[in-house]
Amino acid sequence: MQSFSDILVQVFRAIAANKLRSVLTMFGIAWGVGSLLVLVGLGEGFRSGQHKQLSTLGNDIIMMFNGTIPAVANQHTGMRPYQLTSGDEAALSHLPEIRAVTVELGRSDLYEVSQWSNTSSRVIGVQPNYSTVKFLPIVQGRFLNEDDESERRRVAVLGLKAAKLMFPGRPILGETVTINGTSFTVIGVAGKISRGDNDGNDQRLYIPITTMQELFALKGDNVAHDALTSIQYQPTLRGESVAAVAAADRVIAERHGFDPSLTDAFNQFNTIEEERMVGAIFNAMDIFLGGVGIVTLGLGAVGIVNIMLVSVTERTREIGVLKAIGATKRSIIAQFFWEGLLLTGISGLIGIGGSAGLMWLLQQVLTDKMPGFDPPRLVPWSAALAMGSLVLCGVAAGLYPANKAAQMDPIEALRRE
Repeated sequence: MQSFSDILVQVFRAIAANKLRSVLTMFGIAWGVGSLLVLVGLGEGFRSGQHKQLSTLGNDIIMMFNGTIPAVANQHTGMRPYQLTSGDEAALSHLPEIRAVTVELGRSDLYEVSQWSNTSSRVIGVQPNYSTVKFLPIVQGRFLNEDDESERRRVAVLGLKAAKLMFPGRPILGETVTINGTSFTVIGVAGKISRGDNDGNDQRLYIPITTMQELFALKGDNVAHDALTSIQYQPTLRGESVAAVAAADRVIAERHGFDPSLTDAFNQFNTIEEERMVGAIFNAMDIFLGGVGIVTLGLGAVGIVNIMLVSVTERTREIGVLKAIGATKRSIIAQFFWEGLLLTGISGLIGIGGSAGLMWLLQQVLTDKMPGFDPPRLVPWSAALAMGSLVLCGVAAGLYPANKAAQMDPIEALRRE
């Protein structure tokens, strides 16, 4: 009885005897595996990129903006504008469907000057909870606190790009900037929240909402002194926005005198629904891309089955000799089975290694270079799927031809030329 090492020696000898055919066959499998992993990795890269893009706006958050009320539903003539106010924010904060509310009052027409430079970045009045409700890490100093708000202090937190523009290579904390001629003390610097070259969010300046309303309130006819540009809230149930949106819409409609069923009157962006929709799109993309990869992998497996059948035919006389000198069906099956399985396994490992190397290279080159897109990465479930498919392909590629070889009559096999 042949030992396993003897079988492997014969297997590698048979593979080496047809180098070109073996290489081309293995290339087909490696290409299929690599295609599956890269295609799924691309889909996951898009999913991850979109998730990060949305996270710069805030996690699990609904954003409401000033809107216009139509005179008649679904018509855009005779629309009456309304502005959100601090009173609206107070009313929303008492709703049981909402766990956190924060506000923004932003203007882009203000002029900021430091000792070293000047800019016209967007200035935003916010509340102390803004950095927790929104995505705003602090890398130097601190964020605004309740005393800053209640005492209307003239303090500011700079976005990362704004800090670099106004204090290039200089100390920042405790320094002074003027906003339209009014002095503010810098108490903190925010971390990077923009992605790629679109760094507008990193050029902001944050000051207390009360100070913003006192010094830089919105101007215009019939605009309240406590008018805001946005109210942003998080639902009590994480990831479930329906009840919170309905409750918030009802309160805003009541306070501004219109029917909450007038959906055109609301100007809002729901990151929860947006992320759910993006997730559904990329789930479908994963299924499609994974299917394409599996079909490609299947074609490679069919190629290996075909090659193994050809190998059985070519080695008919050899099989006859082996059986004539006492080789058992089991040893014949083992030889061809392991040949097919090794061809498939080695090819698969080459495909996995090659695709992993390609995706690693793309990550080094493209990370944070394209907003809304992350480079492809090796996804564990796709690698597991590839390995499972490879095992099935290897068994099919080895077992059927091996069984056919083992069933040969040694006398008939020896008669063939």
